Amino acid sequence: MFSNIKDQELIFRNLINGNWTNSKSGKFIEIYSPIDNSLVGKVPAMTTEEVDYTFECARKAQENWKNTPINKRAEVLYKAADILEDKVKDLTYIMMLEIGKDNKSCESEILRTADFIRFTADASKSLSGESIPGDSFPGFKRNKISVVTREPLGVVLAISPFNYPINLAASKIAPAIVAGNTVVLKPATQGSLCGLYLAKVFEEAGVPAGVLNTVTGKGSEIGDYIVTHRDVDFINFTGSTEIGTRISKITSMVPLLMELGGKDAAIVLEDADLDLTASNIVSGAYSYSGQRCTAVKRVLVVDKVADALVEKIKEKVEKLSIGNPLEIDDVNIVPLINSKAADFVVELIEEAKEKGAKLLVGGNREGNLVYPTLFDYVTTDMRLAWEEPFGPVLPIIRVKDKDEAIAIANESKYGLQSAVFTENINEAFYVADRLEVGTVQVNNKTERGPDHFPFLGVKASGIGTQGIKYSIEAMTRPKATIINLVERK
Repeated sequence: MFSNIKDQELIFRNLINGNWTNSKSGKFIEIYSPIDNSLVGKVPAMTTEEVDYTFECARKAQENWKNTPINKRAEVLYKAADILEDKVKDLTYIMMLEIGKDNKSCESEILRTADFIRFTADASKSLSGESIPGDSFPGFKRNKISVVTREPLGVVLAISPFNYPINLAASKIAPAIVAGNTVVLKPATQGSLCGLYLAKVFEEAGVPAGVLNTVTGKGSEIGDYIVTHRDVDFINFTGSTEIGTRISKITSMVPLLMELGGKDAAIVLEDADLDLTASNIVSGAYSYSGQRCTAVKRVLVVDKVADALVEKIKEKVEKLSIGNPLEIDDVNIVPLINSKAADFVVELIEEAKEKGAKLLVGGNREGNLVYPTLFDYVTTDMRLAWEEPFGPVLPIIRVKDKDEAIAIANESKYGLQSAVFTENINEAFYVADRLEVGTVQVNNKTERGPDHFPFLGVKASGIGTQGIKYSIEAMTRPKATIINLVERK
């Protein structure tokens, strides 16, 4: 699996209890490249019975794994990080084919993930409990002491998306297993090859049988089954708000950590550095064709500087590189993940045009490739002002002042991130304090990292807080042991 990957037929199997297996059904899911619709590889289409066995193995393995010393668990992570770096070229190639991301971004994601895994191993060693004396609460004496430790939750179901198939799988796996949980990874179908490759990395690093397992199959066939499985103790999901909402409705008494959709706004005040602002907005909106939950998805700019900003953004959008990531090393605009995604983006574009938005750049499509599109004079009666395109289209909404910008930003059902561009720190805090989002970026594009910062969404953008320390804490629970001291007379 790890040698001469370009010459191999990419038929991957699932890791179940330390063994690589095909489905007993003999069925496979074929994965086609968004670049040219060529067949990239196949993964097993697992049955519900095989899912049951996978969770059973994870449950049994957790009994021993939770008693493994943290330093031993951390050693597995350090080794996995080293192996991942060593295999960066093979995995970059697979990722480019499978999800259409450019070479530079693929390599960057893999190396960043290795750093994430190492940092997680480091962070796990600093987690500690506490002791609480009883007499710190009124009416109690010193004859009670609570010794508080952190316990793993059990079996974690990790569901990763297509757009960051390595980073957003590892960001679930590494904190879970270092905390003493076992993991069942369900990668997005488009992204399964990368997910199974990552599982192989952890297996080679020495993760014991059953501690990390994988399941592949169509969501329509096993999706509801796995999230409602009796052996799931925690669900860590990244994906669309639509699917996240469904998971939250059909699960019962299972804690959730979810990163969902966004409609991240860049708010531009009249004293902003417009060159810095334009560069960040274009980079944030169009890299990987905007297929990122944290992409800049709308610009709210005060009228006074709107003309100047629009011109700078337009100039940069017209210079974006477009095409096949296998042929262009550092390409910004690549084909969208599938035709359904491209259809939806074009639908939003056409509706904005019909309602009078001014098309400045793009608006055209070739297959799954939607050219970088920029609209000015977008109004709040247009779908593009509110819906997440997950594609390379950016609406500019002109506002009279910062308060109107804040009001429009907060009217969204989403609350992932926002950015504010200003030279005045007081104005930055004025805006940041009033925005209903998980993170506010000041003079920078909306983005995920650094990975040890808290990362969260509110409203329809998510549940819970990620980030290395926060993810470990989310997948553990406090356990109190009360020492009752007997008073001797």
